[in-house]
Amino acid sequence: MVLYFSATGNTKLIAEKLAQRLGDESVNLLTRIRNKDYSSIHSDRPLVICSPVYVSELPSFFSDYLKRVSLTGCREVYGILTNGGFSGIAGAQMKRIIKQKGMEFRGYAEFKLPSNHITNKSHAEIDEEEITKRIKESLSKAECVAEVIMHGGHFKNRHIFLFEYLVTVPVAPVLCYFNQMTKDFWVKGNCVSCGKCARLCPLNIIEMQGGKPVWKEKRCAHCMSCIQNCPVEAIEYKDITEGRKRYSVVGSPREV
Repeated sequence: MVLYFSATGNTKLIAEKLAQRLGDESVNLLTRIRNKDYSSIHSDRPLVICSPVYVSELPSFFSDYLKRVSLTGCREVYGILTNGGFSGIAGAQMKRIIKQKGMEFRGYAEFKLPSNHITNKSHAEIDEEEITKRIKESLSKAECVAEVIMHGGHFKNRHIFLFEYLVTVPVAPVLCYFNQMTKDFWVKGNCVSCGKCARLCPLNIIEMQGGKPVWKEKRCAHCMSCIQNCPVEAIEYKDITEGRKRYSVVGSPREV
C-alpha cells in the first residue's frame, strides 16, 4: 500500500506512479489528517510512505500523524521524499518514527521536483523546460524505485551529518514560527467562493465566511495548497505572489 500527502501534486504524482507499477493501491491521507483519524491502516504488503519536505524536515503535521496512526499487517516500510532540491533530515525523521513503531525501515528514495513555495522571494521561479525535465526524470526514477521495492531490496541513503541536525532542529521551528503567518494571505475580488482552499487545507484551518476564505489560526504549514490550487488564482500572499506563476501538477498536461 502506498500512503501519501500531497499539497500541489508532486508527491501524489510519484505515489500514484509507484502504486501503478507495484500493482498496489494508493491512499491519500489528507482527509485522515484533517479529521485527526488515527484508526488502523492495514496492509499485507510493504508500506510505501510518501511525503513532501518542508524546511529540510517532514511537515510537522505529517510526522505527528505518522507517530499516532496505527499501522498493522506487513512490518516493512519504504520512504519516499519529494523536494525542490534537498531533503535535509526528513529521511532520518521518518526512519526514527517507523522504528519506534517496531517496524522495519528499508530506506528512502528522494525525488527532485519543482518547488511550489512561491511565498518566499528567495525561491526563484523555474521555467517550463526545467519543470518538465524534473517531472520526466522523477517519473523515470519511479520505475527504478518500484523495482527495488518489488524485489524486497533496501535503499542506500547518504549519511546525515551531526551539523545538519544542529542547524535544522533548532532553526527550522524558529523560521516556521516567524515566516508561516496566515495574516499575510489575502483574497482578491475574483474569488468564486468554490471552497476548494478550505477543503484542501491539511490543518483544516480555512473556513468560508461570506463566500470568502478566512484563516482561523495565526500560523499554518505554508504547504501552498490553498494558493496553488485556487482555480482563479484569487489568493495572494503579501505582495510577493502577485504576478508569479502558480504551480500544481494535478490536472496539468505535464502529468501525462
